[in-house]
Amino acid sequence: MRTLLDKLEREGTLTGAEFAALIRGRDEALARELFRRADVRRREYYGADVYIRGLIEFTNYCKNDCLYCGIRRSNRNARRYRLSREEILACCREGYALGYRTFVLQGGEDPWYTPERVEELVRAVKAAHPDCALTLSVGEQPRKVYQAWFDAGADRYLLRHETANDDHYRSLHPAEMSPENRKRCLWDLKDIGYQVGCGFMVGSPGQTPEHLAEDLLFLRALEPDMVGIGPFIPQHDTPLRYQPAGTLELTLFLLGLIRLMLPDVLLPATTALGTIHPRGRELGIQAGANVCMPNLSPAEVREKYALYDNKICTGDEAAQCRRCLEARMASIGYRVVVHRGDHIGKNKKISEGEAPR
Repeated sequence: MRTLLDKLEREGTLTGAEFAALIRGRDEALARELFRRADVRRREYYGADVYIRGLIEFTNYCKNDCLYCGIRRSNRNARRYRLSREEILACCREGYALGYRTFVLQGGEDPWYTPERVEELVRAVKAAHPDCALTLSVGEQPRKVYQAWFDAGADRYLLRHETANDDHYRSLHPAEMSPENRKRCLWDLKDIGYQVGCGFMVGSPGQTPEHLAEDLLFLRALEPDMVGIGPFIPQHDTPLRYQPAGTLELTLFLLGLIRLMLPDVLLPATTALGTIHPRGRELGIQAGANVCMPNLSPAEVREKYALYDNKICTGDEAAQCRRCLEARMASIGYRVVVHRGDHIGKNKKISEGEAPR
């Protein structure tokens, strides 16, 4: 297994069989060694900096019916909400005052938020905060829509592919959704010029080490700027409510592998990690992550964006989230920084004593 780590660190990839073998053969000692190497590699590009993104979950209406998701259209128990343009801009103003320089507008695929309305929203946010990066995460769209949003000022786009294996994808999604279209969206976004983020669930029902190997090879081919992974956590109003959750241990191991494979990638320690373990986000940073996404949504709607059960920070105010995160990162020797936190680029390692961007 150490030999495979050596190869991954040296060449930036493995074969599918080798990735699967590494995942199957992991143990505590191997994980410690992986995390050590991942930390060294991350510090070469980003030092001890942890980038923060202000997450605004602006609608929990969704036309899709994904089997794992609590805001799926057929969930009649979901308490639906939709933030107005003014409410979203108010979240951005509060976040800006707290030091956020990236805003992430995330929501279900809400038919009310037409492409034109989202475009107007992008223009409004960028006009109010031209020094900030704006990330969208609103699902699958035609290329012309992605282009219009990019032209309006959107900088980044997050679209988790969830699983790169086509059969596994179909087992988790309704028939009208296809893995081919999901991947087409990611390639379109990359071609347009977005900083692109993809990612996958860890421990989703039916997942095998071979599926995870396919995910890693898909990342290698796409070379995204951001990768968001998190454990599958069942939601009580979905068809997968009785399935076991993904594990912290495997999620952390995969974070380390991704850092070795894509050393300059922006890699979040997700809210889902913090949900399954009290120190999940800190452990994620120590495994190779370098991004956290505190919630700027109004406190009264946070628990309604229930993608999965027991989500953390649903009652916190934005300032509480920021202070809490700074203290948590400082406790493990990292620092939350105030700037856009752009992807640094493969040939831009930081020099000794130089501050990252």
